[in-house]
Amino acid sequence: MRAAPWSTPVKVSSAVAIVLLLILAFGLPRAVVPAGQPGLAEGMRGLVFLLPFVILGASALFVVRGYEIAGGELLVQRLLWATRVPLDGLESAWADTAAMDRSIRIFGNSGLFAVTGTYRNRTLGTYRAFVTDRRRSVVLRTRTKAIVVSPERPEAFLTSLKARFPDLSGAPPR
Repeated sequence: MRAAPWSTPVKVSSAVAIVLLLILAFGLPRAVVPAGQPGLAEGMRGLVFLLPFVILGASALFVVRGYEIAGGELLVQRLLWATRVPLDGLESAWADTAAMDRSIRIFGNSGLFAVTGTYRNRTLGTYRAFVTDRRRSVVLRTRTKAIVVSPERPEAFLTSLKARFPDLSGAPPR
């Protein structure tokens, strides 16, 4: 497995999000004031207290720990499982520190333990990201999709990828 180290921005955004969620967990329940129905207010306090912990726990499950190429698939190692991304029709792969520049998030997470989801920019079009450090970005381009990952050692990852896919181009398509 190739590790997925966290960049400083991911570390900072994760720390800030954790602090904010903890402040919300302990501060918001005090703002729920019983207005004639004390039982309902207590239930709401409990829900408001638990919700930030649910968000943290769910987000932690989707952390990106590393990457593995197995057969014709990219396995994105999560906390408890691996997300399988078929690499059918893999045409090219290259390292690109600017791969995610000027991207718009369509759906996903932009920094709580990782940068994951569906994004779009002019260079790649719509793509899936499984990134923990944008400076280590590697783009995988198939006939139908683009995937961006960030292994600890991009060149070593590309070397192992090219060993499995000998016809792989190392340059972005023009």
